Amino acid sequence: MRTFRAARPRVLLTALAAGTLLLATACDDTAGPARGQAAGTTAPAAASPTATPTPTPEPTGEADPALKPFYGQQITWADCPADPKAEQAKVDLSTLKCGKLHVPLDYANPAGDALDLALVKYPAAKPDQRLGSLMVNPGGPGGSGVEMVTFGTKDFAGSLHNRYDVIGFDPRGTGASSPIHCLDDKQRDAESQQDAPLDPVARKAQSDRQDAEFTAACQAKSGKLLPFVGTRNTARDLDVLRAAAGDRKLNYLGISYGTYLGSLYAEEFPGNTGRLVLDGAVDPAADDLDASVRQIVGFETAFDRFAADCVENHADECALGKDPAGAAKKAADFLDGLRDHPLPTKDGRKVGSDLAWTAVRSALYGDENQTWNYLRVGLTVAIKAGKGDVLLAFSDDYNERDENGHYTPLHEAHAAIGCADGAAPAPTPERAQQAVQQLQQQAPLMTKGVSVEDFTEDSCHGWPYKSPEKPHTIRAEGAAPILVVGSTGDPATPYASAEALAKGFAKATLLTRVGEGHGAFGKGNACIDQALETYLIDGTMPAEGTRCS
Repeated sequence: MRTFRAARPRVLLTALAAGTLLLATACDDTAGPARGQAAGTTAPAAASPTATPTPTPEPTGEADPALKPFYGQQITWADCPADPKAEQAKVDLSTLKCGKLHVPLDYANPAGDALDLALVKYPAAKPDQRLGSLMVNPGGPGGSGVEMVTFGTKDFAGSLHNRYDVIGFDPRGTGASSPIHCLDDKQRDAESQQDAPLDPVARKAQSDRQDAEFTAACQAKSGKLLPFVGTRNTARDLDVLRAAAGDRKLNYLGISYGTYLGSLYAEEFPGNTGRLVLDGAVDPAADDLDASVRQIVGFETAFDRFAADCVENHADECALGKDPAGAAKKAADFLDGLRDHPLPTKDGRKVGSDLAWTAVRSALYGDENQTWNYLRVGLTVAIKAGKGDVLLAFSDDYNERDENGHYTPLHEAHAAIGCADGAAPAPTPERAQQAVQQLQQQAPLMTKGVSVEDFTEDSCHGWPYKSPEKPHTIRAEGAAPILVVGSTGDPATPYASAEALAKGFAKATLLTRVGEGHGAFGKGNACIDQALETYLIDGTMPAEGTRCS
């Protein structure tokens, strides 16, 4: 399945600075044979891209009389209920309004069961100048749009908040919108504490067992929902939300996986597109195996840059030696060694090798001005003092585990949505061997021990539901011009994906951020912020080829 990830609010950064280790929204582990792979995931496999979109039931929008009750509904906005996590993060809930959106479970049978989607609105500060609503999605799949807005209001401060009602929603199967349930918190903890076996055969056997247990649990607890959580259905929900919010056109900001959601929306409802910003873009035509390999290589490249920066610019507080060229290898050797010597933490859990690598990947979603600083501290404390608390905080953030030991349903949603979006068949032995060789050459630190056995099954092996959706180029003929944003140092959605997405659209402009980290929105880049505001407020695209440093 595809392996995207949400852009998270800065609650973790605030908490680390305050020394409280409060956790925030993140997303699931990178799939594939990378070090620290999430327990229960399978290696990604290849699919054959095609330029032909998957056939869908017609009509899917307002033209269908059976959908009129959904499109014609009025959202009741009310004060948001108390939220301990928001209180701890000092979020002023009085500035927000909460509501629900009623949508059909199955768009091919609107008279059947229905779902209620959780909503939050950050009302426009200048109602008399209001342009409409700006819908947002933080990524995943499985990220909470409600949390994106609740914990990220400062990212919309200024013109965007003045002119738009910023609306976040939890997609079906996620957050507070009929979340998919599979494993309980104790089971998740137990899995995260296990390092995957080094032996390829034993690793595959463990993965197969965990996959079977995970699948059985999901089917038992959420089986009725699984066939209907795909992104195309969420795009249809988004169109219902547009109409229920009173907007003729959809104005939208999608980050990471949210760009895939926005792309499918533009394909399904081109005439309803307004101003769409797709940031940290994924390529909907990408072969799953190649995309996963590129992502793992992207993380290793970012890891190399982080380690070199640690030695070159922070020598007094860096525990990775004095040689920038060897710093990443030194860090990797330490992280690998935690398999035999896990780090203790204050809450009693141990940080082994896989969990520590998860922490590293979590930090690499930020940049040298954000999470790199805390990763440097975390590694220094781990290496010199033998303590794993900061690394544990990063891995918990990545896995969406709060300080009370409770996990969000993101892990389950990530798997279910990925399979509902289309299962890729197992690659041929030749393709699997090519992937192994590429990883050994370009990401040897994060894929130590990778083998062909890691690529022997389809991406949703044993899953009870797999849609016919296939990777394909999205042209979105008839849609309004779309703004695609890519970052040159993005490890999770490499810059080439943004280039491909923009090129595939009939009308699109590519805006480039030159810098580290995943996504450009909320990174504090004045050039990017100005370009996004100008487009969303005035409808004026940045000049073709604009690069923001």
